Amino acid sequence: MPPATEQPAFDPQLLLKLAAYRMPFGKYAQRLLIDLPEPYVVWFAKQGFPKGELGHMLAIVHEIKVNGLEYLFKPLRPK
Repeated sequence: MPPATEQPAFDPQLLLKLAAYRMPFGKYAQRLLIDLPEPYVVWFAKQGFPKGELGHMLAIVHEIKVNGLEYLFKPLRPK
């Protein structure tokens, strides 16, 4: 019998954090990462994401945007 494939544990707190995470610099400073234009996020993906938490968050945003999943963040947006 083949070994069961382990799925990484999903942390819903990560999505909540991402929903409120703002771009700290540049042309889109203070804009929510999820609201960054897709071409800008794709540019980061091609150039290389920054190191650390910002890079990790941008990589997640990239996956969300290229797969058309932005709608998932509507109920999570800060009010």
